[in-house]
Amino acid sequence: MKPSLLLCLLALWGSSLKIKAQEKPLFFGSETSLDHLVSADKGNVQEIKWINVNTEPDTWHKEGDLLVCKGLPIGVMRSEKMYENFILTVEWRHMEAGGNSGMFVWSDAIPGEQNRLPGGVEVQMLELDWVNQNIRDGVKPPIAYVHGELFGVGGVTTIPDNPRGNRSKSVENRALGKGEWNSYKVICVDGTVKLSVNGKFVNGISKSSIKKGYLCLESEGAEIHFRNLKVIELPPGVTSAEQIVDEL
Repeated sequence: MKPSLLLCLLALWGSSLKIKAQEKPLFFGSETSLDHLVSADKGNVQEIKWINVNTEPDTWHKEGDLLVCKGLPIGVMRSEKMYENFILTVEWRHMEAGGNSGMFVWSDAIPGEQNRLPGGVEVQMLELDWVNQNIRDGVKPPIAYVHGELFGVGGVTTIPDNPRGNRSKSVENRALGKGEWNSYKVICVDGTVKLSVNGKFVNGISKSSIKKGYLCLESEGAEIHFRNLKVIELPPGVTSAEQIVDEL
């Protein structure tokens, strides 16, 4: 066999292994419905299955109850199913000063060609030192950017509660720094998102142009840990086909 042909076959074989590894789902967090929660039907708690979209097989891994994201390459993994109205709780901590990450709700889970990130409503997760590392023209960004700025991306439009252009910034800084756990409660109902950071509601958006889609967790250059992710599904609303992302 000619060396060039052998190299091509080896490359194809390696690519097929990589694709298989990326397609292997990861289970993290749990979901139930409000009806089952009220009735105390514990048998209806399900694990959430996540699918790697455009990161490497080793970008995400479990360490006991922790989900560890090494931050590279930039990209996301998505929930297997779509969600419409729900309450999501999650804890996260950055392991690097100035670390950048986040999650997407009502996402299409389709990466952009330039930034590798999907459309949807992003719930920002920045480490506190990010503002010191991103001074531009001598101006330091407001600390409110780091803890749960909310905004539509990939063509999704929203109306911000606390406008910074098209984005909504938190009205009070409640985020904790590197190595410390932060708690988010994200309530998503009928195109409205309300965010609680460490025990207090501080931000929101409304009238999202998309009201049903996937959840995505973001890898964006820095190691971040997640734990205690739970989704409580709420009753559906009056949602048109144009307000639902395409099923993958």
